[in-house]
Amino acid sequence: MFNKILIANRGEIAVRIIRACREMGIRTVAVYSEADRDALHTQLADEAVCIGKAQSSDSYLNMERILSATIATKAEAIHPGFGFLSENSRFVEMCEKCNVAFIGPSAEVISRMGNKSEAKNTMRKAKVPVVPGTKEPVYTVEQALEAVKEIGFPVMIKASAGGGGKGMRVAGNEQEFAKLFETAQQESVHSFSDNTMYLERFVENPRHVEVQILADKYGNVVHLGERDCSVQRRHQKMIEESPCIAISDDLRKKMGETAVRAAKAAGYESAGTIEFLLNQSGEFYFMEMNTRIQVEHPVTEFVSGVDLIKEQICIAAGEPLSVQQKDIEIRGHAMECRINAEDPERHFMPCPGKITDLHLPGGNGIRVDTAVYNDYAIPPYYDSMIAKIIVYDKDRRSAIRKMISALGEVAIEGVKTNVDFLYELLNQPDFQEGNITTDFIPQHYPDL
Repeated sequence: MFNKILIANRGEIAVRIIRACREMGIRTVAVYSEADRDALHTQLADEAVCIGKAQSSDSYLNMERILSATIATKAEAIHPGFGFLSENSRFVEMCEKCNVAFIGPSAEVISRMGNKSEAKNTMRKAKVPVVPGTKEPVYTVEQALEAVKEIGFPVMIKASAGGGGKGMRVAGNEQEFAKLFETAQQESVHSFSDNTMYLERFVENPRHVEVQILADKYGNVVHLGERDCSVQRRHQKMIEESPCIAISDDLRKKMGETAVRAAKAAGYESAGTIEFLLNQSGEFYFMEMNTRIQVEHPVTEFVSGVDLIKEQICIAAGEPLSVQQKDIEIRGHAMECRINAEDPERHFMPCPGKITDLHLPGGNGIRVDTAVYNDYAIPPYYDSMIAKIIVYDKDRRSAIRKMISALGEVAIEGVKTNVDFLYELLNQPDFQEGNITTDFIPQHYPDL
């Protein structure tokens, strides 16, 4: 097992990893930008190293400085969390050259599964169902229009290197296609320095259902049930829950086995997620694989009883999985709400600033993952998510009531947040009845 791990991240996920390491008796190193000098993760870690200025490119995305901090502090491994360098194959290659363990999959797997076109080709070979789409990269409008003749409209335009909803557009007809393709491609170049695109048939009103998997270095792969992440705004998840009430036991078993087959086909090691689109008829299609820990991992931890961060660390240290498939039993219902410093009344504009007063909920079956505190100044340079509230109860209806109660306790003064909007979502009759798809927010809030 590792003696010391450097966490190449910030915010609540850095705090989450530090706490897991503490419980395992592993020392930790935090890295921080000048804007994060007073951040909670720097105070909780055993050591903290400043790696640059506020901008991510000068700090949390600066591979050389992060590796220099790792070597200088004699840390044996790096945990990337999510975002930043967590799915950067070049960074993993650099770690390997420096003899530093990367807590995640290999560079080859990240590269293969990060390229959406190659990932889908890998899944096709493994007989994992995929949405009909292009099998080769697309670079021009002319190429794309030729491909659409076979795929048909409506079509989803996606950046091969994309993520987080960037570089994505839906075209309903040929008249709007060219402009939307060019817009998505420009966004991909700006966000990922990559103009490679691909197309797939747009599945209308699906559920976004993802299956959590764990895979070790010895070929053992298990799934830990699914999460329904359908409630999204502009492809950004807002509420996640497990299990998905639209899935029967037979379908759950089939999706889980398909996710395990997908992970094996990818040669995967570590914690990862296979994301599917589930249509109204119960057919599901591979969408992508996230080769990292997910923001919404706590809901799976609640219903499965497995600590995913600890499992990640043990896998990277060469240990076999601590659980087998027969050990996994999904119990109860868990739900997560993402608390963002943003103003829903102003098109969800980010609202950095100083938190002047803070009260977060507690109680049986309530977990809060956060890195904010009273008088903490939220910097303007990073993602607007400041906390996650996760609840657990015997069934979905009870979990919803508990989440409504928990959100009712939240008091965050000094900055605007989306708490009231989440409260309103949870009280929507369609949400309470489980009538949700990825189009839930646009349907109920067309003016957003």
